[in-house]
Amino acid sequence: MNTAESKAHSVKERAGYALNNEFLRNAVKFTTERLRLGKKLASEEHGNWDEWRERGRQIRLHTIAHLDYYLNEFAEQARANGAHVHFAETAEEAVALSLQIAEHKSAKSVVKSKSMVSEELHLNKALDSIGVEAVETDLGEYIIQLADETPSHIIIPAIHKNRYQIAELLSEEAGETLPPDTAIMAGFVRMKLREKFLEADIGMTGCNFAIAETGSMVLFENEGNARMVTTVPKTQITLMGMERIIPSWADLEVMATLLPRSATGQKLTVYMSGISGPKRELDADGPDEMHIIIIDNGRSLQLGDPEFQELLNCIRCGACLNACPVYRHIGGHAYGGTYSGPIGAVLTPALNKNVAEWDDIANASSLCGACYEACPVKIPLHDMLVSLRRRKIEAGRGDKLEAMGMKGFSAIMGNAKRYRSVVSLGKWGQKFVVRNGEIRTRIGPLKGWNSYRVTPSLPKQSFRDRWPEMERDIRRTSGQMEPEIANRLKERLQQQKSRKGEDSHG
Repeated sequence: MNTAESKAHSVKERAGYALNNEFLRNAVKFTTERLRLGKKLASEEHGNWDEWRERGRQIRLHTIAHLDYYLNEFAEQARANGAHVHFAETAEEAVALSLQIAEHKSAKSVVKSKSMVSEELHLNKALDSIGVEAVETDLGEYIIQLADETPSHIIIPAIHKNRYQIAELLSEEAGETLPPDTAIMAGFVRMKLREKFLEADIGMTGCNFAIAETGSMVLFENEGNARMVTTVPKTQITLMGMERIIPSWADLEVMATLLPRSATGQKLTVYMSGISGPKRELDADGPDEMHIIIIDNGRSLQLGDPEFQELLNCIRCGACLNACPVYRHIGGHAYGGTYSGPIGAVLTPALNKNVAEWDDIANASSLCGACYEACPVKIPLHDMLVSLRRRKIEAGRGDKLEAMGMKGFSAIMGNAKRYRSVVSLGKWGQKFVVRNGEIRTRIGPLKGWNSYRVTPSLPKQSFRDRWPEMERDIRRTSGQMEPEIANRLKERLQQQKSRKGEDSHG
């Protein structure tokens, strides 16, 4: 998150900053549209996409329902493979374990592949506090690290930057001016990171999936940096959210089909690495020592919750961000947490003990359901957002003005006579603010809405006012209609008459 956005204390304030940043909006829109198109083409080419989505969903539902069993199986197998397995209930415990390993190894530098869990733990700052240099080796993460910002997308951390901004950052790092040429910039980063790989004492990774039956970890990537992180340094630390488990390699086939297509529109990422413990006697490369830190940090609180347990099904593909109309307008930093978009709007409150601090994040959604349609494992994020809003109200943290407004709305909409009176009053009152059939005033509740769109004026005649004339036209022209349509209309009109008769007798 950059300085201007970090000063904002609410989603509304941060979103306001983003909406007024035309460059950011264009950059995010361009990339998300490209990713959406890639996903669309890849899923259509696959042919049985919905069937595979359901298969993925069932695998995740089964795994999370038996999470304790599969975690124990994974830990046993990983230890049998020679890895040290640690369980961390909180972020603080996970950080402490990481620092303890670094200090035990007298580490001076750590190279990292992309890991959202690492971002969740704010691990780079913790390592820096004990004098250990942490270097991000994913290109996007490296750029964000140089900019001293946080990722604004799950899979494309620097989605909000263009090549000219990146060239400035890299030029400062290089001590010379680099042109905004992607090949030259990538070449510089490759050369710079190669030195870091060779110097590093510890390699640190995330984990896309953990295979319970063999105690293996699977990493998906496109740059090859994760492969370097897991083979060159003598010690490896893998940070793994406890929900990353899947039962078997057979299940990975489904996930390996869903994840790349949903994330980037690829059939498969350039690299997919399966890691089963530290280096063995006959292995050509790999770490001498491997540590796996399995992290809870609020995840277990969702277990058994009928409204939020499916949150743990997420495979971190970022498809919901690309589909979300809100994210595409405000980007990731407006959400204020490690995770952004629809998944972040639900996951961030779930992972934070101070839920009230994140109350407004659930409102950063139009509830259109695009996230559900995009999700490869069918997580009903739009329903979860509604549940979060409801729980906020039930906990007494709702906006009082909003509550009064909803009570008034209910009173008006619950009484036909009252509704007609208010509409009539509105038609009379709007003449003071209507210009060319539009209400553009930015006073009161219309201020936020009309800052970015236009409110249409109330029509002179409502549908209810027009219906008697429409009914007469229908009767007059029913003889010219297809017999089947005419009969259906007559039945409807007869039913309406019958109801009116019943109402009058009542």
